Amino acid sequence: MQQIDRCANNITPMKLPIVAYGDPVLRKVCTDIEQTYPDLQKLISNMFDTMYAASGVGLAAPQVGLPIRLFIVDTGEDEDGKPGYKKVFINAKIVEETGEAWAFNEGCLSIPNVREDVFRKPNIKISYVDENFVKHMDEVKGMAARVIQHEYDHIEGKLFTDTLGLLRKRMLKSKLDAISKGNVNTDYKMKFPQQSRKR
Repeated sequence: MQQIDRCANNITPMKLPIVAYGDPVLRKVCTDIEQTYPDLQKLISNMFDTMYAASGVGLAAPQVGLPIRLFIVDTGEDEDGKPGYKKVFINAKIVEETGEAWAFNEGCLSIPNVREDVFRKPNIKISYVDENFVKHMDEVKGMAARVIQHEYDHIEGKLFTDTLGLLRKRMLKSKLDAISKGNVNTDYKMKFPQQSRKR
């Protein structure tokens, strides 16, 4: 169904390479964009295609090399087969996080094969514009809120590994260094910073 919609809009889906840990773009605080941003709808379509191909539930623009305030979320169907939470967030700003922080084992497409417990608050209020640049102020809770917080961190130049304690970071250092060099196996396309510098 989504492929039919994309074709109807003359948008050919394309899987983009996902930027790996260590690339400077993942550490940039991203900038707002205007509705006139070049090929925005094509970019959004390609990001969804890329995310689905990598079995992800969220993807931010810096993960495909673009330091702009854009991310997408699709939590998929729930246990009862009901549609999950799917949205496009542009120029987002989390204005409130409430509730008692809870832990969940998170991973990231830019940091493959690394999962760690991350504490986040369960309720958020977020302002943003959608893919049609309609303004929203949403209150989100639970797993959808967590995915949004994870992707929002990306547009703020943060990674989930930043939340870990010093000892755990030291234990992961060799694995993270290996990822930045491309010494990791994934079933999706990636762009590795240290490989790029050698070319």
